[in-house]
Amino acid sequence: MKLKSDFITHRTEDGILMISAGGGFNGMVRSNNTAADIIELLREDITREQIVEKMLSKYDADRAVLAADVDSVIASLVKIGAIDGD
Repeated sequence: MKLKSDFITHRTEDGILMISAGGGFNGMVRSNNTAADIIELLREDITREQIVEKMLSKYDADRAVLAADVDSVIASLVKIGAIDGD
């Protein structure tokens, strides 16, 4: 899966801002730093499991908790049409 090219992101101190430059979503998404890291990884074609592994190498967190966070961010992005679900 990969972030669609018509979504523009801007990294801030607190996370990431994301807007659609086309398509069906009209609005802005503001996310925390953990979600921002996931969104940044989605700039390249990547699997859910690869995202979980990369996040585990960065954060000291329980695998199940981190995987649930990844799933939540991915589900939110699929809902607004920012990525194609896998």
